Amino acid sequence: MQYHWLNKKNNKKLIIFFAGWSFDSCPFEFLEYEDYDVLMFFDYNNSDLAEIPEYENYSLISWSMGVFIAYMLKDSLPKFSKKTAINGTPFPVDDKNGIPIKPFLLTLRHAEQGLKEKFYRNIFDKEKDFERYMKTPVKRPIRNRVEELNNLYRLIQNTHINYTNFYDKALISKYDIIIPAKNQVNFWENNTDNIIMLESGHFPFYNFRSWEDILKCR
Repeated sequence: MQYHWLNKKNNKKLIIFFAGWSFDSCPFEFLEYEDYDVLMFFDYNNSDLAEIPEYENYSLISWSMGVFIAYMLKDSLPKFSKKTAINGTPFPVDDKNGIPIKPFLLTLRHAEQGLKEKFYRNIFDKEKDFERYMKTPVKRPIRNRVEELNNLYRLIQNTHINYTNFYDKALISKYDIIIPAKNQVNFWENNTDNIIMLESGHFPFYNFRSWEDILKCR
């Protein structure tokens, strides 16, 4: 697992962000930080967690596969005042609560080609958002991203999740075709009282100006 400080200015509050599969920091650097430091984790080729410095207040934002990773590592993470899941569940490959198994295996089989062609286009519901992404795209080597998906699937298969109340808010994009919105709703309607539906695709971050906007989204 890699980490990157999106902002480190010795603020009193830290946002820990677990990104989705195949991402790095490049597409997220537009978000304003305000009075937060922001530490991002990504590249889940292993689940080794870097040491997290001491802050007065911690908030968690997890997206896509990061929702699963953060929950799996929850006992090693600080105590959070806010915990937000975005377009993901703790069961990322699941016919009812995540990506249906057959489409996932198809993605896995053709991951290299998909990363070169359709995957990043498919995470947006608007062409203008895809064009914006292409100005600051992911820079990780494609082979590294393919290996990550294989390692994630092995981790998912070998991890027993017995979900107990953790995330206190779920943001779900209506037009998510990566992790179907109906599957996300199916899980979260029984596991949080705070579901917010977004008018976007799988990557909803262009809907927000700052990290704090995400935390305060209602």
